[in-house]
Amino acid sequence: MGSRAFIAAAVSSALLLLALGLPNPAAAAPHLPWAAQSLRLSSLPSRAPAPAVGLSYETHYLVQQVDHFGFDVNLTFKQRYLITDQYWKNNNGAILFYTGNEGDITWFCKNTGFMWDVAEELKAMLVFAEHRYYGESLPFGNLSFSDSKHLNYLTSEQALADFAVLIEYLKKTIPGAKNSPVIAIGGSYGGMLAAWFRMKYPHIVIGALAASAPIWQFTDLVSCGKFFEIVTNDFKKSGSKCSETIQSSWKAIDRLTSTGEGLQWISEVFHLCNPLRSQIDAIMLKSWLAETWVNLAMVDYPYSSDFLMPLPAWPIKEVCKYLTDPSASDKILVQNIFRAVNIYYNYSGEASCLNTSQTATSNLGIQGWNYQACTEMVMPICTTGISDMFEPQEWDFAAYSEQCFQEWGVRPRPSWIPTVFGGKNISSHSNIIFSNGALDPWYAGGVNENITDTLVSIVIPDGAHHLDLCARNADDPESVLLARTMEVDYMKKWITQFQGHR
Repeated sequence: MGSRAFIAAAVSSALLLLALGLPNPAAAAPHLPWAAQSLRLSSLPSRAPAPAVGLSYETHYLVQQVDHFGFDVNLTFKQRYLITDQYWKNNNGAILFYTGNEGDITWFCKNTGFMWDVAEELKAMLVFAEHRYYGESLPFGNLSFSDSKHLNYLTSEQALADFAVLIEYLKKTIPGAKNSPVIAIGGSYGGMLAAWFRMKYPHIVIGALAASAPIWQFTDLVSCGKFFEIVTNDFKKSGSKCSETIQSSWKAIDRLTSTGEGLQWISEVFHLCNPLRSQIDAIMLKSWLAETWVNLAMVDYPYSSDFLMPLPAWPIKEVCKYLTDPSASDKILVQNIFRAVNIYYNYSGEASCLNTSQTATSNLGIQGWNYQACTEMVMPICTTGISDMFEPQEWDFAAYSEQCFQEWGVRPRPSWIPTVFGGKNISSHSNIIFSNGALDPWYAGGVNENITDTLVSIVIPDGAHHLDLCARNADDPESVLLARTMEVDYMKKWITQFQGHR
């Protein structure tokens, strides 16, 4: 659900960034443009929230094998999971199982209101499982991120095995759960896991809702430029000359930061906590801005929210009110850019300065996702400067690989995920709903057409990043209400079929 790791893949920091996040080559190798980084799918807040009012759950831990696929080392860790059975129909009622993604599971529990909204209707138990290496589920405690040896067990395959073992444990230990049908639900990277969970363990989960899940954002499956084209179109249709103004801003920033006086002027205009002192700082400023535009696209919700930051309804429309003149002078243009990003970073008016080294997705889960993006979660993203409003940047795998090696001592395997999960050749699977919002940049790598009668696509024209997984809201557009109704109808159908074949 989700932040700079995925670029989110340059942005979420670029995903939300679903939530996107990324390794930052610009920090270590300033000559690499921002788009060479890797965005994070689910964007996450800087700290885990307290349980939301009205959400009552119990916290549990299960001892898991660190390595499910080897027998030589008998290492274990405690996986955290949250559970509520308020509406569960004892004696084989359904279980809705959230496949936790790159962050603290309590945050996903709070922000997946859809599950809470439908629990009573489906008479379902809710289970939120934390992904290994995130939150409190650290296989090696404080040493979990110390080196590539300790991180070697941070893979989607190991995480899916955790989920499978957990469900089997719940069915054995909870009275009345032995024959309960289980449906996997996830958003962003969690949505990818939900789909893959159904593919790999169809005997454990009867179906899956994969929301905003870019399972095809991998090498040679989709165009690397589509992600930023969607971001650009969101701004283009939200205000006259809005995307053109952003596109003009890159050169304006270059010209202004070519002198020490210009660096100081921009630092003052943006109220930066750390003044710009060099061209490297200017590059980082542009990367930070690009990430901001992506994050806004991911959370362009129809009502005010604080999913990433406190924001007004339809925040891109609010931002675009300041971005109407691409031909303005450099200083006027940059001042307008500041007014626009100030809505994102300081809508509450409480920030005394803006920190370009931090975004809404900078902290929680960033280490783990950066490692995953440097191993198997390699999602090519590029820009042209023609079909999008960003500076041109080709996908440079060699540079990407080198940065990963410098940071983690590992080399990414860009073809591994398609090899493991089938790429576009998934028609032999069944009972998966792929929901995508047309406003969401990750729509580019999602399944947006029906593959079979049981591998179905639901496109939400007015939806940003996994809007359908959010709690009900009076300002929800009709398209998301319809999507949720369809999703529940499919789940009821799966449950009925399961009960009929028991």
